[in-house]
Amino acid sequence: MSYDVIVIGGGPSGLMASIAAAENGAKTMLIEKGKKLGKKLAISGGGRCNVTNKLPQDEVIKHIPGNGKFLYSPFSVFNNYDIIDFFENMGVKLKEEDHGRMFPASNSAKTVVNALINKLHDLQVEIRMNTIVNAVHYDEKKHTIILSDHDKVQTTSVVIAVGGKAVPHTGSTGDGYAWAKKAGHTITDLYPTEVALTSNENFIKSKSLQGLSLRDVALSVLNKKQKPIITHQMDMLFTHFGVSGPAVLRCSQFVVKELKKGRDQVPMVLDVLPNENEQQLVNRVWEDMDNHPKRTVKNMLKGIIPERLLIYILTKNNVHEEEKTANISKDTVRSIIYDMKHFSFHVNGSLPLEKAFVTGGGVSIKEIVPKTMQSKMMDRLYFCGEILDIHGYTGGYNITSALVTGRLAGTNAANEAAY
Repeated sequence: MSYDVIVIGGGPSGLMASIAAAENGAKTMLIEKGKKLGKKLAISGGGRCNVTNKLPQDEVIKHIPGNGKFLYSPFSVFNNYDIIDFFENMGVKLKEEDHGRMFPASNSAKTVVNALINKLHDLQVEIRMNTIVNAVHYDEKKHTIILSDHDKVQTTSVVIAVGGKAVPHTGSTGDGYAWAKKAGHTITDLYPTEVALTSNENFIKSKSLQGLSLRDVALSVLNKKQKPIITHQMDMLFTHFGVSGPAVLRCSQFVVKELKKGRDQVPMVLDVLPNENEQQLVNRVWEDMDNHPKRTVKNMLKGIIPERLLIYILTKNNVHEEEKTANISKDTVRSIIYDMKHFSFHVNGSLPLEKAFVTGGGVSIKEIVPKTMQSKMMDRLYFCGEILDIHGYTGGYNITSALVTGRLAGTNAANEAAY
């Protein structure tokens, strides 16, 4: 049996590539090793499926710090607004939420996954589930896909859309890197991004802040000169092993890159009150103390920051929580407020790649034609999605990259097969 296009991998980029190939007249087969298509889509956005982001194109690319600039060229063909049209034309109504995130109006990822699967059926794409690819053999006229049951399938063009190594329970176990290498591609260093961070600080070991979540704080990663490399203002969480939550996930790749330079640990600074001016806050508290000398320090400061963090900061400054404000020096108050605005701690690592949301590294983008997603090393070979060395923050950015690169890979694989 021979095909024009075979797409390996039934995640966001593979589904889009298969649809695009079939829409462009190619006899298409989609091979998926698991028993479900679109597993990553189904769990994205907390099971509601964050299909893309509506921010302007430049902003979207800014939110893809891992080689996002590569996407300028693909975006000129198919971009985040085209993704929105694509789904709405299939009858999937979308709605916009905070930070431009686009979700199905149904609030269910199933709506999105089912629409894509129905589209594949409409276009008569042959789908093979529970099918493991053992090897890909490249040849001048036809490529051969060797399946685990030793069945061989021939195709003119092949699209590799098997994902990276993050979230392995969805099937992304790094299978595609060997096939890319065999075609002559370079695989850049793989590392976890959008991942929780570990810390050996005493307050982590003693679990004194475990489970405490902070809203809308500013978290920074510092370089060797103690200057911020990046700051993200979002929510975060203290855990039994370190820190997690949106702000931490966004900072994580910068920490991982610093650790890769041989640093044992990386300093982070947390501003619990990013919208407050430090000196004004100090003045306000001084004034309150003068007016209420008999109140306890804890009651005076309660409500400014969460109580558990407040007690920790008071203890750090040798202030008993039941101490009366009359007994506290102005310098001690300044120091307490300083700790609220500059809560410093060190992180020494991250959870492993398998526990990350996104893989950093992958097939080198220098070896991919940006307008087509074609390999520069091998004829009629295309890559799309997370196997490429492109990674973004969570918030619809990685799925946008997957759908855009998938669209181009499928379209061009079909056109080249026809040619």
